[in-house]
Amino acid sequence: MEPATKLLAGSGRRGRFYADGMGRLGTETAFEVLARARLLEARGREIVHLEIGEPDFDTPRHIVDAALRSLEAGDTHYVPSAGLPEAREAFADYLSRMRGVSYAPSQVVVTPGAKPILFFSILAAVEAGDEVLYPNPGFPIYESMINFVGAKAVPLRLDPSREFALDLDYLRDAVTPRTRMLILNSPHNPTGGVLSPDDLAVIAEIARENDLLVLSDEVYSRMHHDGQHASIVSQEGMLERTVLLDGASKTYAMTGWRLGFGAMPEHLAEQVARLATNSVSCTAAFVQKAGIAAVTGPQDEVDRMLAAFRERRDAVVAGLNALPGVTCAMPRGAFYAFPDIRGTGWRSRRLSQHLLQEGGVALLCGTAFGEWGEGFIRVSYANSLENIQRALARMKETLRKIL
Repeated sequence: MEPATKLLAGSGRRGRFYADGMGRLGTETAFEVLARARLLEARGREIVHLEIGEPDFDTPRHIVDAALRSLEAGDTHYVPSAGLPEAREAFADYLSRMRGVSYAPSQVVVTPGAKPILFFSILAAVEAGDEVLYPNPGFPIYESMINFVGAKAVPLRLDPSREFALDLDYLRDAVTPRTRMLILNSPHNPTGGVLSPDDLAVIAEIARENDLLVLSDEVYSRMHHDGQHASIVSQEGMLERTVLLDGASKTYAMTGWRLGFGAMPEHLAEQVARLATNSVSCTAAFVQKAGIAAVTGPQDEVDRMLAAFRERRDAVVAGLNALPGVTCAMPRGAFYAFPDIRGTGWRSRRLSQHLLQEGGVALLCGTAFGEWGEGFIRVSYANSLENIQRALARMKETLRKIL
């Protein structure tokens, strides 16, 4: 039998057993920073965590109870890849009520977390060589997945001088005959910005004129601090050309449960479900039963979480604006602030690393969200007011020493 090294000769991958395409796959820096912070904690350091994007609240009790009842009833077997019929119906009704549209259960696919909706939609709809427009700074998995499938990732720079609003003229000019998909995210990670109904009307017009598929990431849809959520699916003709991405992680403090759902044209839902069959098989039945309880049960704990986030937002923005060399706009949604640190004279990555090592505050550099995030850092205020104030005090002292 020939040795493995000989079999690999000429492949250009001698001794390497992964595909070249893996080099196009990015990562999510939040988990890397979390790992570094945990390592410091293991060495005895006290770290304030403002890096990870998950609510610090427990999952509401009635949701947990629904999962327990499901497990006790023996819901531990395979279920349909697209989701339990009753779950698809519940999520279709929920999305219809929240967006003021009409979804059928057949248009909904349930996945283990919301990321698979993003992953599967791009795999199902985008060919190598297509162009996909996406917000930058923005959730890093957008660019990662576009690159992975061999498409061209075309960043839409969000303008900090306009509170990171999307420049609609720039968007119109960025569309080419090869543009296949437009990714939107509102409320936005990492800036906390939101798209207005007027913005969405223009974006919808551009999408219709150019026959674009829109992937609208609305996982923070319930986390509006000012006004009501506006979705592009409510615009004329957009229900038929939009993948609406949502999930339970943020709204119901269910990050570890891994429950996402997407609504889309039925013909695309069939393809996304096929990808689920070929990868994850299905989403756990008891998790789906918990999700049904989440969207059909009492919403008072969601309201309490949102009120707490608003209070924290105000404290974070006031504290950041009191720091030397730092300015921060008021985020209108989600639970992130995206302060401008250019006045410090430090690059984003270097400053975020210094604040972790010297100040014991874990947060993310703006470039974790794309090249246009340089000069900014992301602060998650999904933590207690006490910890937020502790972090702000540490940041102030650390900056005082270096400026």
